[in-house]
Amino acid sequence: RGNAIHLCNPHLEKMKEDILYHFALGTGTHDFPALFGDVKFVCVGGSPSRMKAFIAYIAEELGLGSQDGDYPNICAGTDRYAMYKVGPVLSVSHGMGIPSISIMLHELIKLLYHAKCSNITLIRIGTSGGIGLEPGSVVITRQSVDATFKPQFEQVVLGKTIIRSTNLDEELAKELMQCSKEINEFNTVIGNTMCTLDFYEGQGRLDGAICLYNEEEKLQYLKAAYDSGVRNIEMESSVFAAMCNLSGVRAAVVCVTLLNRLEGDQISSSHDILVEYQQRPQKLVGYFIKKSLGKV
Repeated sequence: RGNAIHLCNPHLEKMKEDILYHFALGTGTHDFPALFGDVKFVCVGGSPSRMKAFIAYIAEELGLGSQDGDYPNICAGTDRYAMYKVGPVLSVSHGMGIPSISIMLHELIKLLYHAKCSNITLIRIGTSGGIGLEPGSVVITRQSVDATFKPQFEQVVLGKTIIRSTNLDEELAKELMQCSKEINEFNTVIGNTMCTLDFYEGQGRLDGAICLYNEEEKLQYLKAAYDSGVRNIEMESSVFAAMCNLSGVRAAVVCVTLLNRLEGDQISSSHDILVEYQQRPQKLVGYFIKKSLGKV
C-alpha cells in the first residue's frame, strides 16, 4: 500500500470531467485539491444528522469550532448524502445497507483521489446488534464476514461472481483499542462483524413481516456466529472493507451495540440511552483523531 489513493479504474484517466452525481460535485465545477486536499481523516456513518453531530463534536474537540457552530452540507445540491468538513476531518453519511454505502464509497474514493489526498484514515462509525455483549459495548471490527461467517464480499460483475477480501487494518484496530483503554468509559472489544443484506430475516430476527423459522433455530444460528468470532451484526462493513482494500486506504469499522441479540430482537432502550450509546463511537474516534494530531 502506498500513501496515495489507488484507483482500480484505467478509464477515469480518459475522462475530461468526472461528475460525482450523488454528491452534486464535479471536477469541472469544483477545485477538489483546494476543497479537500488537507483531509487526513474521513468518518462515515449511516445518518446525515449523526454525521453533522460528529463534525460539530470533532470541531470543538480540535479547537476549530463549537458544538453550536454552522457547518454547511457540502452536498446540499443532492438529498442522497450529506458531507461536512472541519480542518483535516471529513464527515459523510452513507445511508443504510451495502448498495447505499457502495455508491457513496465509489464517489468518495474518487473525490479523495482527485483532491490528491494522501495518508488517509477512513473509519465507519455506526450502530449494530451485539452478540453476547452488553448493550452499549463498542466493537472494533477485525474482519467483516458474510452471513455464512466467511471473510469475503461477493460482487457480481458482468454476470460473474467476484470474491473480495474483507480484512481490515490490524494495526489501526489495535490503535483504536488502545485509545478506548485510555478513555476508559465503556466496554470495547475487537471481534468479527457479520454484514448482512437485510435487517430482519438476514439477521435471524423473529419480528419481521416474514419469518419461517423458530426461536430455537435463530438462537442456534446466533450462537454459531458467536463461536466463529462474530460479536456484532450490521449491513455495511463487507463492501466497506473490500473497497478500502482495493483502494489502498487504511480503514476501520467502529460500531456500538444497541442490544444483545441472544436476549431479544427489538431495540427497547429509551431514546436518551440510545443517544448516549451512539455517541460512544464518536468519542472513541474523536479521541483517536486528537491523539493522531498530537492534541491529547
